[in-house]
Amino acid sequence: MSFLSDLWDLVSENQVAFERGLWITVQLLAISAAIAFLLAVPLALMRVSGSRGLRRLSYAYTYLFRGTPVLTQLFLIYYGLSQFEAVRHSVLWPILRDPFPCALIALSLNMAAYVAEVLRGGIEGVPAGEKEAGLAAGLKPLQLYRLVILPRAIRIALPALSTEMVVQMKSTALVSTITLLDLTGVARRIEARTYSTDALFVAGIIYVILTWAIGRGFRLAEWRLNRHLVR
Repeated sequence: MSFLSDLWDLVSENQVAFERGLWITVQLLAISAAIAFLLAVPLALMRVSGSRGLRRLSYAYTYLFRGTPVLTQLFLIYYGLSQFEAVRHSVLWPILRDPFPCALIALSLNMAAYVAEVLRGGIEGVPAGEKEAGLAAGLKPLQLYRLVILPRAIRIALPALSTEMVVQMKSTALVSTITLLDLTGVARRIEARTYSTDALFVAGIIYVILTWAIGRGFRLAEWRLNRHLVR
């Protein structure tokens, strides 16, 4: 009981800091996931296209970002780009000198590579009969992808997308390494001040709750989108 009481006192004393850190974590997760999905759709379509050049370009992107740690990408964008004088004197410098946009760029580009592969698997997993039915109905290739293939591919890929969302949520903890006070950054600052790991324990509990919420949300979405198949 004493341990729980100490945790409660810690949260009460640092409530505002925890709320701000959680808000930054949620913002990074939601915005980076949305950007990643927008980037992943064309990347996935390029991977299954008939053009060898587009396939190779998409493969190179996914291979690069999946083959290097997200922490390395984060450091290269935040610390690496600032070494170039052309970047420091460009119109992009007000954005790239701020850790939040840099973290958002790194997380979005990294997640897009993984989501693109998930969607590619979903597209390739669409039954041939559904594609043939769309063509028989007179749909053009663009209409076929928009009305038949992509919606079906997303339904197929939902479980894997749920996993990628959880991984992305955990990856947001890395932004504390570039001075951004997300949930982990706040916990580490409190830990340095109190010489106790209780703050990290509280952050861990919050991450577990977020993981549960993400999984629950995707399961509900999967049920709603596929409920006609249950029958």
